[in-house]
Amino acid sequence: MNPIVLIPARMASTRLPGKPLADIAGKPMIVRVWEQAAAAGIGPVVVAAAEREIAAAVEAAGGRAVLTDPGLPSGSDRIFAALQSLGGSHDVVVNLQGDLPALDPACVLAAAAALPGHDIATLAARIDDPADGDNPNVVKPVVAWNPGEDTGRALYFTRARAPHGEGALFHHIGIYAYTRDALARFVALPPSPLERREKLEQLRALEAGMRIAVARVDKVPLSVDTPEDLEKARAWFR
Repeated sequence: MNPIVLIPARMASTRLPGKPLADIAGKPMIVRVWEQAAAAGIGPVVVAAAEREIAAAVEAAGGRAVLTDPGLPSGSDRIFAALQSLGGSHDVVVNLQGDLPALDPACVLAAAAALPGHDIATLAARIDDPADGDNPNVVKPVVAWNPGEDTGRALYFTRARAPHGEGALFHHIGIYAYTRDALARFVALPPSPLERREKLEQLRALEAGMRIAVARVDKVPLSVDTPEDLEKARAWFR
């Protein structure tokens, strides 16, 4: 594989405006994410920035960024636009969210390692808090796990409690690895009925017959979506 890590970022967050440039222990959050991605060492890391100020912050820290149309509808569209502008021969694209400043670099490696033989790969961690099973903000993957392995194939993703019955539930982690061809196909597809119903973009891929691998990791990384999350991230770095 010849991977590239792309991090979509935009300033227009409704719950935390200006989120990519939020200061975390003296560095903008997007720079913290870029550093964690680079530490994985699987290939170049580029920020797909919707605004010039995001690109400037990354470049000032020694990173690389490309500007993308701020009107693009999703992070997937943003990374595809960045990939096209960069050119190159990268056949695997890791889509890393720009709000994971404390990410374990091993998560980037796990997503890429699960991809061979599939169109897309993503991550999940076992749910430990029983309340999360019924929390619609916690997306649950329904996975056909390979016996004795920490990988499997996604059958569905839902905000509901699933699967029914006794056994572990899992928390989906929104980090994706795509083959280059799969990413091009995915962004060309229209939103699907289940995607619109559950408000989960990955269901578009499943409805189109694409294969999604899931790798199990130990824990869900802290995602910064609110001012409270930002304080948690600052405390983690302190």
